Amino acid sequence: MKLVLAEKPSVAQSIAKVLGANERFDGYLEGNGYVVSWCVGHLVELFEPEGYDERYSKWSYDDLPIVPDEWKYQVSVGTRKQFGVLRQLMKRDDVESLVCATDAGREGELIFRLVYHQCRCKKPFERLWISSMEDFAIREGFSNLKPSKEYDALYEAALSRERADWIVGINATRLFSVLYGQTLNVGRVMTPTLGMAVMREAAISAFRSEPFYSVQLGFPEFVAVGERLKEKKLAEEMVKKCRDSSAAVVTKIEKKDKTEKAPALYDLTSLQRDANRVLGFTAQQTLDYTQNLYEKKLVTYPRTDSRYLTEDMAGGLPELVSRVAQAFEKKGAFDVNAAQVINNKKVSDHHAIIPTQSMANADLQELPAGERAVLQLIAVRLLIAVSKAHCYAETTMELTCADAVFTAKGKAVREEGWKGIEAMFRPERKEKEGKEIKNLPVVSKGDVLTFEKVEIKEGKTSPPKHFTEDTLLQAMENAGADEMPDEAERKGIGTPATRAGIIEKLVQKGFIERKGDKKVKYLIPTEKGVALITVIPEQIQSPSMTADWEEKLLRIEHRDYEAEAFMKEIEEMVTSLVKTYEVVKGADVLMPKNAVIGKCPHCGSEVIERQKGWFCANRECRFVLWKDNGYFNHIGKRLTAHIVDQLLRDGRAKLKDCKSKKTGKNYNATVLLTTEADGRAKFQMEFDNGGK
Repeated sequence: MKLVLAEKPSVAQSIAKVLGANERFDGYLEGNGYVVSWCVGHLVELFEPEGYDERYSKWSYDDLPIVPDEWKYQVSVGTRKQFGVLRQLMKRDDVESLVCATDAGREGELIFRLVYHQCRCKKPFERLWISSMEDFAIREGFSNLKPSKEYDALYEAALSRERADWIVGINATRLFSVLYGQTLNVGRVMTPTLGMAVMREAAISAFRSEPFYSVQLGFPEFVAVGERLKEKKLAEEMVKKCRDSSAAVVTKIEKKDKTEKAPALYDLTSLQRDANRVLGFTAQQTLDYTQNLYEKKLVTYPRTDSRYLTEDMAGGLPELVSRVAQAFEKKGAFDVNAAQVINNKKVSDHHAIIPTQSMANADLQELPAGERAVLQLIAVRLLIAVSKAHCYAETTMELTCADAVFTAKGKAVREEGWKGIEAMFRPERKEKEGKEIKNLPVVSKGDVLTFEKVEIKEGKTSPPKHFTEDTLLQAMENAGADEMPDEAERKGIGTPATRAGIIEKLVQKGFIERKGDKKVKYLIPTEKGVALITVIPEQIQSPSMTADWEEKLLRIEHRDYEAEAFMKEIEEMVTSLVKTYEVVKGADVLMPKNAVIGKCPHCGSEVIERQKGWFCANRECRFVLWKDNGYFNHIGKRLTAHIVDQLLRDGRAKLKDCKSKKTGKNYNATVLLTTEADGRAKFQMEFDNGGK
């Protein structure tokens, strides 16, 4: 009997169906020689600092840095029942081996290994590594299970990432919170991302727009533009001279044939960027929609950083392209230039995101609107990625009038190629491009052309643009790239799988807010975010340092760097930070008096700390957490900013040494935060034994 461990119940059910494990039990399925169960996300998590030593329950500068000699793990309070199921299944005498079937990536590997070790299981296990949830892919994966040792380095990288985030997050957050008297959440990847947003806003604020002027000659069929001039007076003088001339001489004609290659297939980051730009979706929404599509067997594995397919997939592309076109009711013959999307060297753990064969049989109209929109993006990208190049002829004409040079450009499409496919799905793009294309008349060098009008066009230099989700993802992906060797496989900060969560965390923590209309939302640092970056030293907020760490994690994954060396580097950096950091003078002026601590669980508005409590900024909402809190007083605890942060972030906070007024005895428990219909806070107690 094999025990198969998936990440989610829905995935476990799909696997069980293929394997013939159809008999249902509480927390697992069984049959045909298999037991199939699931993890429900992270069942096992790192101890909080107070789990190592009770004195860490109070934040103190003297206790820093906190670096465990031996790392401790515990079962998450809300998942103890399922953990108990897994532990019993692993102990079963008839279970001879296991199959790790969690998501085929760094996080999935970590989830399985932590559960495996926490259960003290010693039985052998193999790895299911697939990029599609289609039945044939699952069958093929089980006929080709991988030895667990092949993924030991992946686990080491995941473990190093988790522990590094803990060390940096715990120590830096406590250091700055204690020194500045308010909760200042710091993260290994989160803070550099915030730093980029703050720097961008600083550049916008510092920008001083300057006017410029250009003279334009209007001909019957086209417009020719002169060079930019800083002074209007010079432009006016040129206009007068041109009017006196009334004609211009063609001095240069240059024709070039140009091609635009079809864009590559999607990895997760490029999909998230397009979905934000085209559909207005956040990175997290796009990831959630794509994950749902993956579990519905409509697209391949989403958390990929590759934009290519492997050689063995080339043969199936014509049929897949045909099926995708039919699914979206597009008739006609579609080109399939497979070589454009095939590159074994550029595929690491998973290939690019593409639709599955199963998509053709699905009722797409039954999908939620968001999922359907993302699926169409992925489908269209496949169709255009294998299409011919877009070919056009570009003509540049230079004319001279009154000793000044004017330029006009024209474009004539030779072959629509992939842009023709794109226009089938997005006709507005075709319409926009059509307006921009201007054919120049047939002229020769030396021809004299009479213009109909001459005028001044005034413009202004533009500041850098506010970050959108699209452009911030791009900045995260490219961070530190200039300082890395060309052969570096992954550059930037965060990974395709984590970047969406980082952005959401910044918003949730009140460091960044979304501003704009329904379609275009800008990511603007809050007063709290600016204040944090102002006091944070370069080593914590440096995108290049964090990008270097990300590269080293990847090298650990490839057995090219030692996890011990990476962790030592992190520990040394944090120790140095604690010892050498000095409080920024005048920082109290920068810190917002009403500090945003999180988001209201009732209405989603900001929660602001004031003298007597933490209040929802929405005056119509009744949510408040009083500092002099009756519920917490009753259990012998004081409501602190740290506890409030946990409650707002996770909806729960672990408490140690609560005191029963009835018995006088101490106990450990978890407080759960919900709200009444009008927004008032409501507390529940969850005890370590699973009761309430």
